[in-house]
Amino acid sequence: MKSMAYRSLKECMDDLSQADQLVRIDEPIDATLEAAAIQRRVHAAGGPAILFTNIRGCRFPMVSNLFGTLQRVEFLFRDTLESVQRLLKLKINPWDALRHPWHYWGAGMAALAMRPKVVSSGPVLARQTSIRQLPHLVSWPNDGGAFITLPIVYTEDISQPGWKRSNLGMYRIQLSGGRYKPDHEIGLHYQLHRSIGVHHAAAIREGQPLRVNIFVGGPPAMTLAAIMPLPERMSELTFAAALGGRRIRMISCEDHLPIHADADFCITGTVVPDQLLPEGPFGDHLGYYSLAHDMPVLQVDRVYHREDAIWPFTVVGRPPQEDSVFGEFIQQLIGPIIPAVLPGVHAVHAVDAAGVHPLLLAIGSERYTPYTELARPQELLTQANALLGQGQLSLAKYLFIVNRADDPDLNIQDVAAFLRHLLRRADWTRDLHFQTQTTIDTLDYTGGSLHEGSKLVIAAVGPPRFKLATELPRNLQLPDALRNPRIALPGVLVVEWVEGGDTEKNLKIDQWSHKIPATTWNQDKEHGDIPCIRWIVLVDDAEFTARTLDNFLWITFTRSNPASDVHGIDAFTHEKHWGCRGPLIIDARWKPHHAPPLVEDPQITRRVESLAARGGPLEKIL
Repeated sequence: MKSMAYRSLKECMDDLSQADQLVRIDEPIDATLEAAAIQRRVHAAGGPAILFTNIRGCRFPMVSNLFGTLQRVEFLFRDTLESVQRLLKLKINPWDALRHPWHYWGAGMAALAMRPKVVSSGPVLARQTSIRQLPHLVSWPNDGGAFITLPIVYTEDISQPGWKRSNLGMYRIQLSGGRYKPDHEIGLHYQLHRSIGVHHAAAIREGQPLRVNIFVGGPPAMTLAAIMPLPERMSELTFAAALGGRRIRMISCEDHLPIHADADFCITGTVVPDQLLPEGPFGDHLGYYSLAHDMPVLQVDRVYHREDAIWPFTVVGRPPQEDSVFGEFIQQLIGPIIPAVLPGVHAVHAVDAAGVHPLLLAIGSERYTPYTELARPQELLTQANALLGQGQLSLAKYLFIVNRADDPDLNIQDVAAFLRHLLRRADWTRDLHFQTQTTIDTLDYTGGSLHEGSKLVIAAVGPPRFKLATELPRNLQLPDALRNPRIALPGVLVVEWVEGGDTEKNLKIDQWSHKIPATTWNQDKEHGDIPCIRWIVLVDDAEFTARTLDNFLWITFTRSNPASDVHGIDAFTHEKHWGCRGPLIIDARWKPHHAPPLVEDPQITRRVESLAARGGPLEKIL
């Protein structure tokens, strides 16, 4: 089997083709909605990478689903995964090399070999074009224009220029629509806690424009490097070299930032201080549209491309999509080194089905009081605060953390088992810890304003205290306005709130206790053998929510803001601590200030289904 030290995207695709992991579609395909709809279906089917050779109105071919399965990503980087894991661990904990020198033999020399290679020219400079000549991918019907969905955005710190302090990130780029001047302006959207923001702030302080290069395509290691949450001061360019098995070639430019020599495309430009324009809407990875907001504008200088340029793209939407595989791969790389970064934390899992940032699971440990019987979470709360202070983990909206010693075999990837473990132990009178008026994911609108919302930490320790109901209690009596109750998970009831019936005034959630039998929600340790409901989730469609675990996770955590939507039966406040003695209640109904969900255009659906029919180009794939 050939080495995977690819020099170009085309070499990567040739390798995939020889391994029967890439297929061609020569049928004319529209980049507006059609290509995205095909990608969604091929990914859902676990299909191969797709090369679209005939894009209507565009001379450049497009490729999608390059990273569509974890097995394919592992295939692409089959020669380097183990060494990259060792280097990451060494970067975080260099003392480990002293304890296990043979394990890291050669790592220092490998690190020196990862420095970017400065060159005077490269394939990407072969041709120039314009923004309007590029593939204009539109993924969802209400998108505000065409977007680059796999951009590799390169910036440097104006006060400390050079590749060592550079940033390589994947930030949304809007090519058309809105109020952008065609061919001259494009949108640059970056979210909270992204390193490009540090560079942008430095440029604003100096009153200077921020120079930006956007690379598209090239060896796949650059794409993975752009999304990796790397240790601080570790260059994405050196990581890309380690992962790709080849130094990254950067073209030195007198009038602009260095250009990735082996990219398929490069857009160069500048972000001028104080210039903002509405960017969006865009169908995003939570499964809803992110709305139009003022974002920085990139004034385009030049658009370069190589002779055989290919435009890679992905499509985001309600998980799982191709970006879900990125998350799996990142977890595989950094999961083993988490204890070195956060002492006492054994594992974390950002739940993809819940939209990643809305729900973070963690397994920690209580280590500091071995001489006393553990009565309540202690060190777990310290670890929870540490997690919420770590880069992208700080955007978690719900953080559930449990004690490893209570079940050493608990698998954090088994979300249903983790929730059962938590619900059997958590005490709603003491184990709910809120942060209000804080920052959340830019794409999450449950807080009502951009970037603003709240967080809820639930920490659980000790032996099981509660038996979880697995069927509806026979004597369950709910208020008239609630209907269609269903058990979504052990101890979790989902129910619809119907307008009419009892008025909202008479349906105050904290007054429900007299309507629900005590045996249903008993929280008393002495009656732990009585099956009980621990959560009640209010939804718009109980059958859909309870149908699958993924549906439950998506609805519950993408449609609720802890401070405003978490309630409880028999609730109380004591010394500013909120808790409840009955079930916890989460209002996960869609609300007017929420962003609209993503729905495919029916006409496009019919068109793509015809391509998958007998004799069609997608027949053997879908």
